[in-house]
Amino acid sequence: MAGKQGFTWTDHEPLYSAAETRALDRWAIDHAGISGALLMSRAAAATLEQLLLRWPQPPLLQVLCGTGNNGGDGYLIADQAHRRGIPAQVLQVGDPERIGGDALLAREQAQANGVTVLPFSPGSLQATAILVDAMLGTGLGGEVRAPSAAAIDACNSSGQPVVAVDIPSGLCSDTGRILGRAVRAELTVTFIGYKRGLFTLDGPDCCGALEFSDLALPLEAYRAVAPGWRRLLLEGMLAQWPGRPANTHKGNCGRVLVVGGDTGMPGAVALAAEAALRSGAGLVRVATRQEHLPALVARTPEAMATGVRSGQDLQPLLAAADVLVVGPGLGRSSWSQQLLQAVAASDLPCVLDADGLNLLAEGRVLARQRREHWVYTPHPGEAARLLGATTAAVQRDRFAAAAQLQAQLGGTVVLKGNGSLVVADALQLLSDYGNPGMASGGMGDVLSGIVGGLLAQGLEGAEAAALAVCLHGAAADSAAEQGQRGLLASDLMAPLRRLLG
Repeated sequence: MAGKQGFTWTDHEPLYSAAETRALDRWAIDHAGISGALLMSRAAAATLEQLLLRWPQPPLLQVLCGTGNNGGDGYLIADQAHRRGIPAQVLQVGDPERIGGDALLAREQAQANGVTVLPFSPGSLQATAILVDAMLGTGLGGEVRAPSAAAIDACNSSGQPVVAVDIPSGLCSDTGRILGRAVRAELTVTFIGYKRGLFTLDGPDCCGALEFSDLALPLEAYRAVAPGWRRLLLEGMLAQWPGRPANTHKGNCGRVLVVGGDTGMPGAVALAAEAALRSGAGLVRVATRQEHLPALVARTPEAMATGVRSGQDLQPLLAAADVLVVGPGLGRSSWSQQLLQAVAASDLPCVLDADGLNLLAEGRVLARQRREHWVYTPHPGEAARLLGATTAAVQRDRFAAAAQLQAQLGGTVVLKGNGSLVVADALQLLSDYGNPGMASGGMGDVLSGIVGGLLAQGLEGAEAAALAVCLHGAAADSAAEQGQRGLLASDLMAPLRRLLG
């Protein structure tokens, strides 16, 4: 089982903060003898190459350049295009007197080679041009101010294709948050290291198609600067998970107990139970309200359903389980609290979701203690309640919020959302599988069931959570081939089975 041999996390894509990217850049300059000017030239060449793959004969490139190194990249893009006979001009955003260092050298080179440089004004964008955003790079620390704000607004309202250099201007490279306003690019070409903010929150909406160039940095640079986060690759995890021996039976594949489904909420436990079964669990039981049994049996006869009236009724079911999934449709009634108290008294691995998390946040049932064998799967609102913060505060820095939650709760934390995050001690992972069609009820119940099913088959908490978020998103991507609007949680079951088959 993978839980015995372990996944190799270094096989997954490194994600870097702005500070880590600068450290890579500095290592290349200090130890490999690659000058900043050469890196700038390589960045310009990589951007122009990707631009021309999509627009082979652009009638005009208008490159909006800021006053920092990102603007220097832009000047060299215009220069290289001009030398290839491609019409190009620079629109200077900000005071050119503030340009210095390598960026100033790039400006002087472009002007010496005949590139037209004009001050930006909102009316200077031409309808036939491909726009290149080289205004603000990864060093942006606060809200976008004038004149960059007006230039970003002009780009976004122009209706013209925009290519972002390294990162869309106005997007925080560390958090994926829009800093007041940000360029909505059709293509982003990023350099040296993937910036983690490109893959979560607003990042995917801003960057469009994403291309990467390492600018020929030596491998030693990447060995010298360790990434704080990694982007998960589903194919690699599936390749590391052994197939089943021919003599496998259901007793080898784990027993999951799904607890929840208070009055009026049978669908949540039904979805979680079916997802656990479709993930490969050998036996799945459901502990729920007595009145829900006919509906559960009718929908998923493979799941054994038992009506429970109290935490005491739950005891024999706990004794027969290997893994618990607690929270789907659980509610916050006295019945809910009794069941959660019984669960907390057991020593079984547990996936805590939905109202299980809300009861934990309220502090009326569970004591706040680290539970290393639990997996917590909050969405941003639930995470905010657990942290005593607002949803907006969680979304301002999802990476920090996920790490803070795991430090408090222990075990493995999955912060769901656009670019779901998985944190377990020093392990920090991101999954960018999935699509906006998943914004519908029941999706979280399916995820908790998948995590439970994988735990039951022997994976450790971080492994089960990481594989589950990728499977969940990839199954939704497959199901959304027929359309994102109207995508239902139950639509994920068939593609989930295919992915794990």
